[in-house]
Amino acid sequence: MKLHIVPARTGAEWVRLGLKTFWRQPLAFISLFFLLMALISTVSLLPLVGSVLAPILLPFMTLGLMVATSIAYTDNAEGAGTAGHAQRPTGSAMFVAVAAAMRTEWRSLVKLGVISAAYFVVAVLLTSFIDGGQLARAYLLDDMPSAETIASSDFQVARMFLMCLNLPLSLAMWHAPALVHWHGVEPVKSIFFSVVALFRNFGAYALFVLAWFGVFLLAGIGMGLIATVLIGVGAAAGGAALIGNVLIVGSALVLAAMSLSSTWFTFRDSFDPS
Repeated sequence: MKLHIVPARTGAEWVRLGLKTFWRQPLAFISLFFLLMALISTVSLLPLVGSVLAPILLPFMTLGLMVATSIAYTDNAEGAGTAGHAQRPTGSAMFVAVAAAMRTEWRSLVKLGVISAAYFVVAVLLTSFIDGGQLARAYLLDDMPSAETIASSDFQVARMFLMCLNLPLSLAMWHAPALVHWHGVEPVKSIFFSVVALFRNFGAYALFVLAWFGVFLLAGIGMGLIATVLIGVGAAAGGAALIGNVLIVGSALVLAAMSLSSTWFTFRDSFDPS
């Protein structure tokens, strides 16, 4: 396995390929995303341990969406090459491949998840120096602060500080599950290689993020206009407002599934088999 340096314009191509592949089997991608999100959300609700156990499942979600994308794209390419037209992959084949990958790599994925959870706990504890431990108690002890505490400047600064601390974790885990699965890299080494790839191809990844930001922005404007029209419809404005809110939340989740479906292309082009 060796690092492949790509031009910055490749970032936009990753977004295009991700969108194209997603729409070949949107129901399968959305179902997989919602299933994994529901599992993580359910675990996070467990008293005391939920906030620590939930990060352990995140590498499973990352790898699951990557494997699903690889199946959808590979079937598409093979269908175009052999039959002269794109072959639509089946949702069942995608789910079977995802389950097989998780069953094979579960030990390494758990190791990555434990590293994520440990980092998260340390990051949360560091916020205690800002707000006196209010945010840490909320996350780790399920001790929800009052509305006045949440609105305080110290608590808000602590939340922003935690977001900044979690950014390196997101970068470290970007490619780590894929490196474990497709290249057999050890979990700790996969984290190091993931960070190196992101910095060496910084231009491509920056354009990738900006392009997705543009997609989210345009979709948000479109959904906002539709929701505004619904809210303003006749006497049933209350029901229309509810529909509009559901539409916005649902669209945000679908867009999140779309963006995750494109991460496999960033991995595929960043690393070459040795």
